[in-house]
Amino acid sequence: MEESSSLSQGNSITDGVIWKQLLTFFFPILFGTFFQQLYNTVDAIIVGQFVGKEALAAVGGSTSVLINLLVNLFVGISSGTTVVVAQKYGARKLEELSQAVHTSFALALVGGLVLGAIGFLAAPFALEAMGTPADVMDGALTYMRVIFLGTIASCIYNIGSGVLRAVGDTKRPLYFLMASCLTNIVLDLLLVVQFKMGVLGVALATVISQVVSAVLAILALVQEGVVYQLDFHKIRFTPSILRSVLNVGLPAGLQSDMYAISNIIIQSCINSFGTDTVAAWTAFGKIDGFFWMVMGAFGVSITTFVSQNYGAMKYDRVKKSIKVCLGMAFLFTVVVSTFFLVFANPLYHLFTSDANVLELGLMMMRYMAPFYWTYIFVEILSGAIRGTGNALTPMLLTCGGICVMRVLWIIFILPLRREMTTVIYSYPISWAFTSVLFIVYYLRGNWLKTKAQ
Repeated sequence: MEESSSLSQGNSITDGVIWKQLLTFFFPILFGTFFQQLYNTVDAIIVGQFVGKEALAAVGGSTSVLINLLVNLFVGISSGTTVVVAQKYGARKLEELSQAVHTSFALALVGGLVLGAIGFLAAPFALEAMGTPADVMDGALTYMRVIFLGTIASCIYNIGSGVLRAVGDTKRPLYFLMASCLTNIVLDLLLVVQFKMGVLGVALATVISQVVSAVLAILALVQEGVVYQLDFHKIRFTPSILRSVLNVGLPAGLQSDMYAISNIIIQSCINSFGTDTVAAWTAFGKIDGFFWMVMGAFGVSITTFVSQNYGAMKYDRVKKSIKVCLGMAFLFTVVVSTFFLVFANPLYHLFTSDANVLELGLMMMRYMAPFYWTYIFVEILSGAIRGTGNALTPMLLTCGGICVMRVLWIIFILPLRREMTTVIYSYPISWAFTSVLFIVYYLRGNWLKTKAQ
């Protein structure tokens, strides 16, 4: 009775004022990803200030893109959980919703174990293949291997938060990340500053904080009287549900991996410019990550918003929500870009006082931040299209427009002018080109296939 009554009370995502509901959904996700980005940034700040620029390069640079290669694959797959659960919730199909929760949790356990093992074993070969500087190699290998030991915890949190967000609960994932972030900061100060454990201390702090968020997510899912309740005895793969999750999640994960692969190639080029450039790029990545935090929050918001309304067959509301989300994303992008440009110098001083690293980092900011707006259509339109269950098209457009173009740029354009600015140019050019592809597809493509009434 509790399950049916909870659904009969109305669903603000499918019934409320669009801009208000998008913001209500957006801000908890934004703050959640803020705290997630914050504890990654705190790692970089603490090692940069208390250990040195070699350690700063070790916890960023090559390690970040390699870790993202595997972790982002599962984060993308977990988006399939969000879409499937949201559609079942919007359509009020409770049995299939329960199957989606338990199938996804089984996927988290298996995926976390497999990806963690692959990352742990492949780490030294991958770092060497990327040309990681010799003075960074030992720290980078230690950091990667410890992080991969915590992959299962990361997968469990992503699935758990995906389920909660799918049914409109964005607050508890935020609280879990806040707890995780505070844990990480305290442990960073204790293990790195107090006990002088260096890169190992940073890695251990990160893994322990991920375990905290995973435990909290499990506790939320096992709550009695909710339609998404997790029962450990029911954890198994339901083939039809697994196919639905993977149909959406696997292309999204592969799309993230294509980003990671292109970034690995770019990082390999950056590594050839030396430790100072790697350290500057690492610090820039931590600052720049706050913009992607905003875009990611909009992407998750519109995907879930479209999924529930698509499941409820409210197609006009789907289209209106996309326009509203595009407007809000543009406004936020202007604010973030302006903030980065105005405060670039003090932001970089959080990470290092090395004059050459600072000069390189400020140059990177000047060339990147003014062009963030060119990416907006990629994030919002791909998220919306994915919300209808079509994840293949966004993957193909993004991989072709951004990832392949960047690789071709590195192969053919960089040799003509081997400078860091040439590498940076590949970002705004690929964003703008891919945005045009998405706009054309959105206006002309049959992306919104209505269900039979």
